[in-house]
Amino acid sequence: MQHSERFNQGLLHAYILDGQGSAVAVNDTELENVQLAAHESLWIHWDRAHQHSEKWLRENSGLNEFACDLLLEENTRPRLLRLENQALLLFLRAINLNPQAEPEDMISLRIYADQAYVYSLRQRPVQVTDELIQAFERGHGPRNTSELLLFLAQTLTDRVEHTVSDLADTVDAEEAKTDEDERYTPEVLPLLQARRSAANLRRFLAPQRDVFVMLMQSQESWFMSDDAIYWNELNNRLMLHLEELELTRERIGVVLETEQRRRNERISHTMYLLTVITGFFLPLTFVTGLLGINVGGIPGAENPYGFLIACFLLVMLALMQWLFFRWLRWV
Repeated sequence: MQHSERFNQGLLHAYILDGQGSAVAVNDTELENVQLAAHESLWIHWDRAHQHSEKWLRENSGLNEFACDLLLEENTRPRLLRLENQALLLFLRAINLNPQAEPEDMISLRIYADQAYVYSLRQRPVQVTDELIQAFERGHGPRNTSELLLFLAQTLTDRVEHTVSDLADTVDAEEAKTDEDERYTPEVLPLLQARRSAANLRRFLAPQRDVFVMLMQSQESWFMSDDAIYWNELNNRLMLHLEELELTRERIGVVLETEQRRRNERISHTMYLLTVITGFFLPLTFVTGLLGINVGGIPGAENPYGFLIACFLLVMLALMQWLFFRWLRWV
């Protein structure tokens, strides 16, 4: 089975599902004359940003203007809309795994689906379509449009699981180092980035969970009898990921608060030592400064033991200070 991306015309992939888990690729010229058998269905994947995609969608897809406007709108959020004749408009979010991209900069996948047709649109590459084509090539792909929707949703959820696990591993490593070594300083920037990623992922995945709930309760006649079980499982998995993201945010906050507390304790201890040292040397500095004045008449100046006596007095003064600080429990 051969397939290629036709970015020049906006058509990325077009496959006829044979109802047995395999699919046959069709090009843009063959697409115009496709005739589906009763057991077959058609999946077409478009580049939303291309003008030819919009033209085909409005002129050849058979969708009304309302559905086309929704599929082509600039900004979307995960949601499900039911159209006439038991058709669905499905908007999902995919983890951005493209090179040099932030995972939380999620990709919007817009889908129209009915009993025989699935039209999907994306603006940036999304790897879930590559996995779908590989499943077709192995003969283990979706057999109909209902299973195709499940395959897309399940693969997207798998990607979420990997990303959430990576965020949790980052926090685990920092927590372990912080607990084992009181003097360890956590890497603040990676923790802040992980916290931002967790917040952004949760922002888009929370409404996607609601979409799975709606699909679980869907009564479309072209859905398989056991689809509700799989949608419920996806809903539970995504709920678990959302809880893990929330926990990750809280754990990062605890690590940062612990580091801030330790930093304040270190600063307080340092200031305490500086205060003790300053208080210890202040009387000595005063005495030595007084004795260093270059004037006559200083007591003991004519005594040959005057310097030794002064040194002895300074030592006694230092000892008295130390005992006094010890009594105050400063040292």
